Amino acid sequence: MFRFIVRRLLVAVVTLIVISLVTFGLFFAVPSSPAKVMCGKNCTAEDIAQVEERLGIRDPLPEQYANVVSGIFVGRTFGSGDFERECPAPCLGYSFRNDQPVTEIVTQRAPVTFSIVFGAAAIWILLGVTLGMISALRRGTVFDRLAIGVSLAGASMQVYFFGLILLYLLVYATGLLPFPTYTPLTENPAKWALGLLLPWMTLGFLNSALYARLSRAQMLETLSEDFVRTARAKGLPLRRVHTRHALRAAITPIVTIAGLDVGTALGGTFITETIFGLQGLGKATVEAVQFLNLPVVMATVLLAAIFIVIANIVVDVLYAVIDPRVRLS
Repeated sequence: MFRFIVRRLLVAVVTLIVISLVTFGLFFAVPSSPAKVMCGKNCTAEDIAQVEERLGIRDPLPEQYANVVSGIFVGRTFGSGDFERECPAPCLGYSFRNDQPVTEIVTQRAPVTFSIVFGAAAIWILLGVTLGMISALRRGTVFDRLAIGVSLAGASMQVYFFGLILLYLLVYATGLLPFPTYTPLTENPAKWALGLLLPWMTLGFLNSALYARLSRAQMLETLSEDFVRTARAKGLPLRRVHTRHALRAAITPIVTIAGLDVGTALGGTFITETIFGLQGLGKATVEAVQFLNLPVVMATVLLAAIFIVIANIVVDVLYAVIDPRVRLS
């Protein structure tokens, strides 16, 4: 197991280096003048030269990339004179439009996105897997048909539609819930949970539809496997057969999808954040694209890649924990 984790970490490091090279190339090598892109159409040659000086993009491309990588570990200094700005490690760049290091922008926005994603993921995984497993065990019953109908309805809806319906019904029409806000977990856990309950319900219900259908299909397939029939023939209690044998085997592909979904969502949930007025990574990314704030865009792309790589490592390790048939060597 230890050697497997070390190998996966080494592969992850190589993957992130490749992603950083590609990302750097897209934003700072492919454009003929990145400074002109960030400055806009009405900038003079003097303005463009100032942007190049502040962001350090007058150096050769290999040196620029080396500065980006070294800044993550030791920090960087951007600009000179009155426009000199310090960016302490880990430095992901400096946004002169916001006049602050990109790392500060990320640390301000990331807790909002993390809170939304992890809370919603707990709902969609528990709700979806539970509905799918029970439906498989009660195949053809009223509960099974009702669960399939609900999952189809959830899969057919979009976040911006279902979120607005919940917002109207639970906030404006009835006042059962307050308007979503973000309060740091360390300050007031109850207010933190209450302020994010509506986004959790929205994402949790919609994503649980896919997990319910997938869980049901996997469970039905697993129940017909030879090892499940053998366990029944030995006289084991059905609850033990279903939970200790069938469920553990059926849940493996669900873990894969859950890891990828969570990793992708951590990169930003723009639509959800926009609907409920929350300032997370998704909104920061879209705002950076709108205002051509390339350092912020590059940093958020790299972070999204890091989240997905980490999620894949966690999923691979969980395989051996959940399913004893899997051996990591």
